[in-house]
Amino acid sequence: MQFFQDGYHGGDPTIAPAAPAHWTPGLPDEVDVLIVGTGPAGLVLAAQLARFPGIRTRIVERRTGRLLRGQADGVACRSVEMLQAFGVARRLLEESYWVNETIMWQPDPDDRSRIVRTSRVQDVEDGLSEMPHVIMNQARVHDYLLDAMKAQPSRLEPDYGWAFEGLEVDDDDDRPVRVTLAHVDGQGPTGRTRTIRARYVVGADGARSAMRKAIGRSLSGDAANHAWGVMDVLADTDFPDLRFKTMIQSAGKGSILIIPREGGRLARLYVDLGTVTEESRERVRAMSAEELVEVANGVLHPYTLDVRETVWFSVYEVAQRIADGFDDAAGRGRTPRVFIAGDACHTHSAKAGQGMNVSMQDAYNLGWKLAAVLEGRAPATLLETYDAERRPIAQELIDFDREWSAMLAQPAKDPAHPERGGISPEELARYWMRQGRYTAGVAARYTASTLTGTDEHQHLATGFEIGTRFHSAPVVRVGDGRLMELGHAHEADGRWRLYAFADADETRLRALCDWLETDPASPVVRTRRDGDDVDAVFDVRGVLQAHLHDIDFAGLPDILRPHNGRLGLVDYEKAFTAAPVGSAVTAGIDVYRDRGVDRASGALVVVRPDQFVAHVLPLDAHDELAAFFEGILLPAAEPVPAS
Repeated sequence: MQFFQDGYHGGDPTIAPAAPAHWTPGLPDEVDVLIVGTGPAGLVLAAQLARFPGIRTRIVERRTGRLLRGQADGVACRSVEMLQAFGVARRLLEESYWVNETIMWQPDPDDRSRIVRTSRVQDVEDGLSEMPHVIMNQARVHDYLLDAMKAQPSRLEPDYGWAFEGLEVDDDDDRPVRVTLAHVDGQGPTGRTRTIRARYVVGADGARSAMRKAIGRSLSGDAANHAWGVMDVLADTDFPDLRFKTMIQSAGKGSILIIPREGGRLARLYVDLGTVTEESRERVRAMSAEELVEVANGVLHPYTLDVRETVWFSVYEVAQRIADGFDDAAGRGRTPRVFIAGDACHTHSAKAGQGMNVSMQDAYNLGWKLAAVLEGRAPATLLETYDAERRPIAQELIDFDREWSAMLAQPAKDPAHPERGGISPEELARYWMRQGRYTAGVAARYTASTLTGTDEHQHLATGFEIGTRFHSAPVVRVGDGRLMELGHAHEADGRWRLYAFADADETRLRALCDWLETDPASPVVRTRRDGDDVDAVFDVRGVLQAHLHDIDFAGLPDILRPHNGRLGLVDYEKAFTAAPVGSAVTAGIDVYRDRGVDRASGALVVVRPDQFVAHVLPLDAHDELAAFFEGILLPAAEPVPAS
């Protein structure tokens, strides 16, 4: 983390100085972006846009205050990687429960009235991510993001107590979206309304999204016909695996999924309540917490669960459904102005633990694009890629969730009666292991498009797969010898990253750096405005093969030790080495080996602002790099080469 770039300031250095036009209470009449809903998607989007004080952003919420408990709790490895870019992963890792193993229990073959442990599965395969899979209640994740918003120059905070009522779009207006909001308090609507004009509006208002209906979008998919009870409890039990993620199938009494929670004592239980019919739906939905505990104890036999406190519980049916468009324009022949994200555009069960995670990734995808368009750095057509990229990802989630939910709902297979069907412990464990990349959140892949290149040069860096998230690896920073993760250089600041892996003698690397900084065709020069630092749009990072003590920092290319900020100070954090001086701490570190980077030729890995690999190119593919960005970013009115 860097600070003091623009001069020293006292106090907490992670809190940026406030911008002149920072957030103040009271809704304005006009904004650039209006976000409706403070769920995970809305808050990720707000936390990203809060970094741009020149973009007037507001986020409204019908609740009268922040979320306190309940809802989602699984944070996948990929989401922790993303939260690292927002500066909040450390707090999450300190407070959360880390999922290490998933344990399967099924009926005892010798006495099917009892359950026995049948298998253990490593939760995340080795090397999949530098981050773990963790459990933290959604309300606390909200707190992290709220703090991240307030720490940015815009000091953004939610405006609570405002419910979305409707909108109109007038494309001839400078701020074409007119949104009507109704004020609510603890007793309900107060009768007050407000109309806000916005350039863009984002509905992150949940599965019953009024925004989705307002733009004429609808959900389609499977109807909900299976109910689960979910409860967060503080309980005393003789069941030995309460502090492991545990899947339990009984003989005829249903299933339970146990998710240990933060704090060492809290646990979440997903209790299978079976198929729901029109006749049984009302009765199932009215079940009490005590009734859920009774069902759970039936599944757990011969063990017992004594619930001392129920923190939160709900009975739900969730269908696997997806919206026919994630904005107001997809398939309608115009540029979008209104977007939906998260549960507003895809709903699914909680069994795969992906709801909050995919919702946050929706917002991460959209946020940098909105910022680039509103700052005039990209054409408005960039926003059309949100629906094109995120709708297929949501469909993949729904397909996986449908299959996984169906497997969990099956009865345990009875070896004495195979004709009755069901699923065996081995089948359940094999499926879970097979889907490990997906449940870790790292399987998402964007196909070739304007934002994602083709794979003719993939062989230069096979471990940085084009279209997938940038897979971090350890390196040592040249400026101070610090061992760190290369991917942690990435912040959620809307900038593109160019990771230049040096060729054997560094001739191609140095030629690339010189071209990037001085040539009018370079995307760095072409997009650089008067007053911009050289890294305002492109954060160029170099990874060298030389040993740490053999590198002359002063002799590095200028773009790897740029002078930036108001005071024009040197940035010491742009260059890394894959070959540190030998020590017990750095033994075995080699990003070239671990990510399949060609040692002779090197490689340029182009990474989008949302941490996805956009392209892999040779270091000397200058024209190809320039052509790629000509289709994405607008030139500055008067480009400024480095001095």
